[in-house]
Amino acid sequence: MGKKVKKEVEPPPKDVFDPLLIESKTAATVVLMLSSPENEVLAKACDALYKFASKGDENKVTLLGLGAVEPLYKLISHEDPIVRRNAIMVFGIMASNHDVKKLLRELDVTSSLISQLAPEEDVVIHEFATLCLAHMAVEYTTKVQIFEQGGLEPLIRLLGSPDPDVKKNSVECIYLLVQEFSDLHAEALAVLGNYLEDVHALQLIQQTGGLKKLLSFIGVSTVPDIQKNAAKAITKAAYDSENRKILNEEEVEKYLINLLETDNDEVKVAASQAISAMCENLASKHAFGLQGIPQLVQLLSSDNEEVKEAAVTALANLTAASPRNARAVAEAEGIKPLVNTLNAQRDGAIANAATVLTNLAMQEPFRINIQSHGIMSVLAEPLRSTSSQVQSKAAFTVAAFGCDADARNELRNAGGLRPLVELLCSKNEEVRRNACWAVMVCASDELTAGELCRLDALDILEEINLSTGRKNNFSEAALEKLLDNNLSRKYSQMGYLSSSNIITDGFYDCGQIKPGEKFLSLEELSMQELTDRRAVIFINAKPQEDLEVEKAQDSSYEQAILSPSISRKGSREKARKSKGKKEEEKSKEVIQITPKVQDEIKLENSQWLPPPDFILLDYINNASKIILPLTTTREQVVALAQGIIEAIDPGIHWNRLVADKMGGPIERDKLHDFSWELHISEIEFELKCNVVPIGKVKKGTFYHRALLFKVIADRIGIGCSLVRGKYNRAWNEVKLVDDSPQGIAGLLLPPHEYIVDLMFAPGFLIKQGSAEADQYKNI
Repeated sequence: MGKKVKKEVEPPPKDVFDPLLIESKTAATVVLMLSSPENEVLAKACDALYKFASKGDENKVTLLGLGAVEPLYKLISHEDPIVRRNAIMVFGIMASNHDVKKLLRELDVTSSLISQLAPEEDVVIHEFATLCLAHMAVEYTTKVQIFEQGGLEPLIRLLGSPDPDVKKNSVECIYLLVQEFSDLHAEALAVLGNYLEDVHALQLIQQTGGLKKLLSFIGVSTVPDIQKNAAKAITKAAYDSENRKILNEEEVEKYLINLLETDNDEVKVAASQAISAMCENLASKHAFGLQGIPQLVQLLSSDNEEVKEAAVTALANLTAASPRNARAVAEAEGIKPLVNTLNAQRDGAIANAATVLTNLAMQEPFRINIQSHGIMSVLAEPLRSTSSQVQSKAAFTVAAFGCDADARNELRNAGGLRPLVELLCSKNEEVRRNACWAVMVCASDELTAGELCRLDALDILEEINLSTGRKNNFSEAALEKLLDNNLSRKYSQMGYLSSSNIITDGFYDCGQIKPGEKFLSLEELSMQELTDRRAVIFINAKPQEDLEVEKAQDSSYEQAILSPSISRKGSREKARKSKGKKEEEKSKEVIQITPKVQDEIKLENSQWLPPPDFILLDYINNASKIILPLTTTREQVVALAQGIIEAIDPGIHWNRLVADKMGGPIERDKLHDFSWELHISEIEFELKCNVVPIGKVKKGTFYHRALLFKVIADRIGIGCSLVRGKYNRAWNEVKLVDDSPQGIAGLLLPPHEYIVDLMFAPGFLIKQGSAEADQYKNI
């Protein structure tokens, strides 16, 4: 054999010989040593035979002729791990010979070899046991034995071995086990899929040609179980980014697209799921978009709910951040079936349909198309779902489509605002965030914002924003948006309106609301009994159709306030009466007209509307004529401030002082003598109501004048804010650019903020941050 085999035998502890050195130069002698009772002799013998067999096929045949296979077979299950290891090493080398493999099959060694694949065994045992099995697996009968004896699963598990030789042998064996062996394909693929998540295992399978073989099952086989399990194996492998690259290199996309056209629903589901997983790879997403989207769209009409869910999930992944694929869905006429899928039975289908529609909505033509299918009406039901997944996606979709006024109206009319507001209370963070987002978008018009407020959205959002754990960026933005479209409440709660908060008709100032106090509507306030509380000042400068009678305005105010249910229509009818009629006659006419108007209102089922303030309308009209022609904003601000103090009757010049309008300028040391409270009380008593139109105020303090300034400034395009202070203080802030320093023409200076004096020196501009400004706010 070329090398002596030496063995030192240790005698028993008593009456023993000295260690005996055993040497042999012939293979026959070493084969005889395989029957020794001594473990060390067995280990040495097996090691010698391994080296002998490694030198060539001729030596393997020699050992076969010497009868070495049978005793070696017994040793592969020996209790001593070294003996067992060395014996398996010999088997691994000898199994490459055809005659040896034949004898190994007769001895049925596969079961013993498979038992050596346990995780706790030595890596060398793993290496040579898998090598032996790989040599034997080329024969059909051995494949059957290995599979029936449970060899496939431990072989696949060894794909995760740190030893490259173990991996290589395992991959080769697995490849041989499944090659055109159709009755094992489905089961083999099912087990193989569990281990393809490891990128190294997939690389080895690719290198040995096994991956192409795996894909060929999809392209060639017509057995549904094989197709299904092959697709599932791809799905599991595709969870790893490196695996996705490998699969893309093998053009896995075309195989999966073909599976979508099979007649088996389970195969369609598995293929759709594999497409979803592969979409993380951009090249794959592009490939599927070119060919697979029409097939997936067709599956949305399937009667099988699982197929429908898998298909729409794939579309959700395909259209994510992909305008090209979104366009392909629309071109495949996918919009209508997607909207229909919002009524599906499975939560996953509904949620992903909402996602796809949201992805399409990023392109305006598709958004308009989707809206034409009544998506907001359909979304009302998913918003009521008990599934947090559906709730979240539905709210997100509302946010995507709520930018359109018609869509908001549709959602409101479908009753979708109530469940949306209820989602603000969700314990699920994503649901709550998306609901806040949707509320923020839907609050873009006063009507929808008003309905949201009626459903307590403001109160809920305020509560959310008080919690550090529940608030989010959208909750704060939603609250601000709601208040921006409910300026009366915003000013009451926050005491501030910015220059972008344009006061419109219907606004009212009911004072600073206390924490926890219910904010009442103007109608509710008008229905209250007369009290000594601060008057509510409201704005309603509705256009006047006929100005024939000026004095009729005051009586129309009185009658409208006394009868809050009178609509604008009734008030206007009273304003049209002839100029020459006496006051007594006008009173009679009012009494006669009122029941008719109320009957009309009942017939029309009209909502309560505040009476028009024609005096305010005159202020605005006259201000437009006088203020707008002025060339600079500074001149306009000063003139408006002076004009408010001199607020005029219709038809006379703006700059003419009328002392009974807002009371004129007040000396600082006589501010306490300015009896504006009595004047307001008299108006309330006259109207028998706490609600007072600002046009009726002829002695106004800081907050009356500041409100009037803001109202008129907003109507004629002068930007200014309204700030509430303490002790009935309020003021307006404007931003103006000062003149360039002398000698520096054309220098663009940043604007400065000024407070507009409306009390002491009307029109005087006080620079913000100065001592004078602090004095104006606090005195």
